[in-house]
Amino acid sequence: MQQLDSLSPSPNISHPGVMATDITKKFASAIKTLSPGELIKDEHFTLFESVAALEIMDPKMDSGALAEGESLDEEYDVSRDLLPEEILGIIDQLLCLEMAWHLGYPLSQTLFTSIYIESILKPRPTNIDDADFIRDAQSRERQPKLLFILRAYCVGLLKACCFVNELVKDELYYEEEDFVTNTYDRDLLYDIPVASINNLLQKARSDLRTVSNDVPKEISAALDLRLELRIAFLRAIDLSGLRKANPDSLKMPWVQMSGLLDHIKSQHSLGKPVSEAFSTKLQRRLASTMPPRPMVQPSFEECYGHFKRLFQDGIDIMDVLKYAEPQSLLNFVSLFQARKPQPLVYIRTLLQSLLFKEMVVLGNYSIRQIIDHDLSIVVLPCGSQIDPSYDHVELPTDPRHQIAAQMEIFRQRVAECYLDIFRIFCQNRCRVRRTLCHSIQEWDMLQADVEEIDQLLQVALDEKPLTIDRGDMGFSLPLSSWAYLYKLRQMEWIVQLGFELEVYQTAELAGMYWYLNYLAKTRAQHGDRIKAFTMRSFNEARDSHASTSSKSENHRQLPQYTAAKEREYMTSLAYLRVTMLDAACTWEFADGLCCLYTALQRLNLVLPPKRPYSTDTLRYDLRMKPFRTIALPPLPTFDEFTRATLQPETSTHDLLKYAESAVGGARKGYEALSKMTEAQAFSANTHDRWVANIKNCLKAAIAAGVAVSTLQRAFEKAGGKAGKELDLEKGEGLGLKVEMPESGKGYHDWWIVPKLVPKT
Repeated sequence: MQQLDSLSPSPNISHPGVMATDITKKFASAIKTLSPGELIKDEHFTLFESVAALEIMDPKMDSGALAEGESLDEEYDVSRDLLPEEILGIIDQLLCLEMAWHLGYPLSQTLFTSIYIESILKPRPTNIDDADFIRDAQSRERQPKLLFILRAYCVGLLKACCFVNELVKDELYYEEEDFVTNTYDRDLLYDIPVASINNLLQKARSDLRTVSNDVPKEISAALDLRLELRIAFLRAIDLSGLRKANPDSLKMPWVQMSGLLDHIKSQHSLGKPVSEAFSTKLQRRLASTMPPRPMVQPSFEECYGHFKRLFQDGIDIMDVLKYAEPQSLLNFVSLFQARKPQPLVYIRTLLQSLLFKEMVVLGNYSIRQIIDHDLSIVVLPCGSQIDPSYDHVELPTDPRHQIAAQMEIFRQRVAECYLDIFRIFCQNRCRVRRTLCHSIQEWDMLQADVEEIDQLLQVALDEKPLTIDRGDMGFSLPLSSWAYLYKLRQMEWIVQLGFELEVYQTAELAGMYWYLNYLAKTRAQHGDRIKAFTMRSFNEARDSHASTSSKSENHRQLPQYTAAKEREYMTSLAYLRVTMLDAACTWEFADGLCCLYTALQRLNLVLPPKRPYSTDTLRYDLRMKPFRTIALPPLPTFDEFTRATLQPETSTHDLLKYAESAVGGARKGYEALSKMTEAQAFSANTHDRWVANIKNCLKAAIAAGVAVSTLQRAFEKAGGKAGKELDLEKGEGLGLKVEMPESGKGYHDWWIVPKLVPKT
């Protein structure tokens, strides 16, 4: 205590009307009577009060702590006269603070540091006339004549923020990760109609033209464009609720804002910042328990870049309303959200709203329509299970009634899990992976539940098992097959996102690529099984058509094989073709990279870090934790995983040959995928992004082929060959070193391809 006294200056405790007593000496004397570890607790001095006492007069924690000569409230006068360039500067500062809020910073550190914004919100305005910097009618008449521009802009800004905040709160998001919706007891003009605000903005633009003689032409044009931006933003938000409208018409405000932004950027230099119009002291007035925080204001260049992407994302997102089929819809959502940098939270929640608002998909389709359409593509083309006419059969003993009843149970069971896949992809990338880890548990239970429904349906349908040359494949079990396919896809996404998010260390890549290969191979085999039953159904339908064509009386009794049914079968077979080719490419590429990384470890070019507190078994348990409880596919044991990854029976020479063959196969597969049309790839409205993604995978496969060839040549040059291993320490004899790509710098985030360069 004496040491602290000698180092710390005495605080200024004088204040009019306050009698302060310095108790430091008495306190120091009193604590000497206490033995070490002894505490004294006063019943009236609670933990909350003790913690609060520690914060008093600490400027980092006490928002009321004042520096010498500092006033408690901000003394800036919102009725002061402003130059036109100062109004322009304040508006541009508000634009930057608005973007900081979109990026996830709280309003207390962004827009609520503006004294002009605070003067509008407090006291709370009840109508458009109250939403002004000055509430007194007489004072308002004497306010500067150009202040109406700033007022209109601020009001339009607050209403836009209100809409954004309400939309985000209505959808799935994570406040601690993405966005802060706390308004600190400010209502953001919630009760003021948007029509009144639009009228105010339009009137401000009109009044600006009448005073154009008092304002330089360039600044007048700049102010007008910023008011137009606020009108367009409100219109874009308003139109986004009209999901049944033409999607191209919904894009128009976003296109307009994107064009306006380029002009706004060129005019930014005309403005003059007014730093005193913003203050963190306003945080003292907010209903918050948070300590004071500094203002967050990105540069105008950063702000421009973020707004440009926001408006482009707003344009692109409207294409989701151009529904073709569920697989294209899933591709649209997953590829759109995989953009770098990822779309802002407002865009991601807007996508959720367009998809699921009021439980009507895309504003036009019921959840049943989407699920049945998906089933018809994946496992049940022309299936009796999804025939809507069965819903009208009321006789309980009729098989059609039983089928309809069981299918309704199925839809109710799967609806939430199915829609959650789309919702999950609308989150940030880390959250996508975490949520998928929970989702596969639900889908595993779902698969078991719907298998019981499948068994009841096969009795009602009098289904016969399928027998092929290789043996009996059993019954089709279409519903559980559909669930299993989706579960496998999610399990692959979890592993692939692990590569994207750098979850795995370099020494673990061989093992995780082997597991990805295991999952993709299982998906390909499952797709082959589904195809076998689809072909049986297809052939039976064509055979029945041929037989009924020759017998007119039976032709009227049996369902006709129409051109529409032919298209439905062709669509299903096309989907199975593309999903099996995609699985094969993933399987081959993952196998090739597994062999490559295993060879690099053997040759001491990739060395595991020292792990004094870890073992291979513990790391395996950690990596496989999301899949531990999954029944199918079974999780390999640690010994199986280790043996499959290290491949001890295979020589390094053969291992590199396998890698060369596998990577070459993946390259050919990606080349075939990249040539597919929009319909063949099931990438309606997102085909450009789909092709770009496939081409990035192709580039990664080519780079992997180069790495394998480089290692092969170096291995053979050092004397390695079939049946002969090299005895190398730290890879010195090969003259190579491994360079790992930085995060986001490789050809594709899911395929981490090492670069082998000569050692200098």
